[in-house]
Amino acid sequence: MSNTIKDVVLSDDRPKSLLLQKHSDYLASYGLNKDDYEYCMTEYLRMSGIYWSLTAMELMGQSHRMPKEEIIEFIKSCQDTESGGVSSSVGHDPHMLYTLSAVQVLAMYDRLDCLDVEGLVRFVSSLQNEDGSFCGDKWGEVDTRFSFCAVMCLSLLQRLDAIDVSKTVDFVLSCMNFDGGFGSKPGSESHAGLIYCCVGTLSICKRLDALRADELAWWLCERQLPSGGLNGRPEKLPDLCYSWWVMSSLSMLNRIHWVDKNNLKQFIMACQDAETGGFSDRPGDITDPFHTLFGLAGLSLLGETAIKPVNPTYCLPQETIDRLKLEPQVLHI
Repeated sequence: MSNTIKDVVLSDDRPKSLLLQKHSDYLASYGLNKDDYEYCMTEYLRMSGIYWSLTAMELMGQSHRMPKEEIIEFIKSCQDTESGGVSSSVGHDPHMLYTLSAVQVLAMYDRLDCLDVEGLVRFVSSLQNEDGSFCGDKWGEVDTRFSFCAVMCLSLLQRLDAIDVSKTVDFVLSCMNFDGGFGSKPGSESHAGLIYCCVGTLSICKRLDALRADELAWWLCERQLPSGGLNGRPEKLPDLCYSWWVMSSLSMLNRIHWVDKNNLKQFIMACQDAETGGFSDRPGDITDPFHTLFGLAGLSLLGETAIKPVNPTYCLPQETIDRLKLEPQVLHI
């Protein structure tokens, strides 16, 4: 059996400083050509794409470059009048993921009132099952991601009372594995992205005390590879987005100092495209708004002062969470 670690090698000519203006230009121009192949093929992600792009711009202090009123009108057009949920784009089915993205965007804009809030609450609460789990939509897929989406969405709307919070927590805890981590459902393999969803759910519900914090934090720290990058599971290549999923969880656990921050910062910087702007999953790959947000948010957690503070639970600017007077739990050591 080979002992070779799957990793990448950072080239000497990699970007080593933060290219904020390039990233702002990249996001401001992204999607302007509505006939572009990539734009057409990502219609099913449109609502999430708006959230990724706007949050990244907010963290850079550049959100004024985004078409605010156009974005708000688009979100309004995607709310389903019957179910109350929000879809990825006009004509698509409403889903928990896109409902959350819409609420996050409107929370940043302080315009939550422009949607039918009671409809949103009805949609989210209708997807809770008897065991406390949540479906993503009417088709019935259950996943801990949807538990987090439901809890975060209702928290931003100040309506957590609309669901059974105790059962929600019980279901999430039933997904805890022997290594302290979490998967998508009971018995599923631990995965850093799903750990963030479960820890985030417990943070909002103020039940982080139920975690095996040291075991979980150790598992998360073992995701760091010699390149400095983080992977989501053992034996996988590093991916920039885990700079968020892993570091946000460690931040909520108050153990972010367990990771080699300098090495991780070098990896994140190396994932920038010095020509076009934007971040990619690994150095040299194609950039996208998803990895651009999580690269910037990861740097914010690492203390990069050129980027606004990000809240590790909500993945929104801390100033938004402060304005809404939300206080997600962070463990005290």
